[in-house]
Amino acid sequence: MAITVNLYYHGKNGSARKFAEEMISNGVVDAIRQEKGNLKYDYFLSLDNPETLLLIDSWENQEAIDLHHSSKMMKQIIELRNKYDLHMDVERYISDENGVPESDQSFIRK
Repeated sequence: MAITVNLYYHGKNGSARKFAEEMISNGVVDAIRQEKGNLKYDYFLSLDNPETLLLIDSWENQEAIDLHHSSKMMKQIIELRNKYDLHMDVERYISDENGVPESDQSFIRK
């Protein structure tokens, strides 16, 4: 049962984008992607609000999230959030083990 967390970072004057750029340039993103249980760690910019950045963060299970939260990288992440004065909204989703229903498959273009 995978867990996906959508984190919406809100800032001012491009700070959310600068945060992501620093996370990438200092190697934190690559290190997180290498953590046991990480399935996805990707940033997306909002077309509706350029001051909002979406992080889609997926893990195999809660144990993997807990290990990530206790890692040394979390301290770096928190320091960067504070540096860029970011605020967050969070959504959490648990995967459907059955996948996409057949009734929805016709709407998906591959």
